Amino acid sequence: MADGDGRPELCQVVLDCTDARALAEFYRALLGLVYRPGDEPPEAGADDERGRDWLVLRTPGGASWLAFQQVDELPEATWPGGPVPQQLHLDLTVRSVGELRAAHERVLRLGGRLLLDRIEDEEEPLRVYADPAGHPFCVFVSTRAASGADGVDP
Repeated sequence: MADGDGRPELCQVVLDCTDARALAEFYRALLGLVYRPGDEPPEAGADDERGRDWLVLRTPGGASWLAFQQVDELPEATWPGGPVPQQLHLDLTVRSVGELRAAHERVLRLGGRLLLDRIEDEEEPLRVYADPAGHPFCVFVSTRAASGADGVDP
């Protein structure tokens, strides 16, 4: 809070999921984030107690960014229509259409899937994806794209 004025500050975005470790690994690899100390994956064959409950990813500089909360059931969003609204989505930016194409390959390689392709839009080239748990997210070209100033390497 700034000067104790009582205003809350955003700490992180929390995504419900039925496999917290798998979804955390998707976003860790996609965005270059790191686990909060103690949330790292266990050694092969060891019990993953934290991965069945709550995990936090941070920027390399230490700022909390995304958290993953394990739930028993989660209906997949049916965006853009249908009975299950997305309710929230992440907007991710890149600096050029070339970077958008590279991000596309990375998203697919990591297990995301394409929902909408507007890469040819001259005003705002974008693609909408579903992460492995079905949460929609956007990657679009913006002059405000991350510059690394927030501790996340673009």
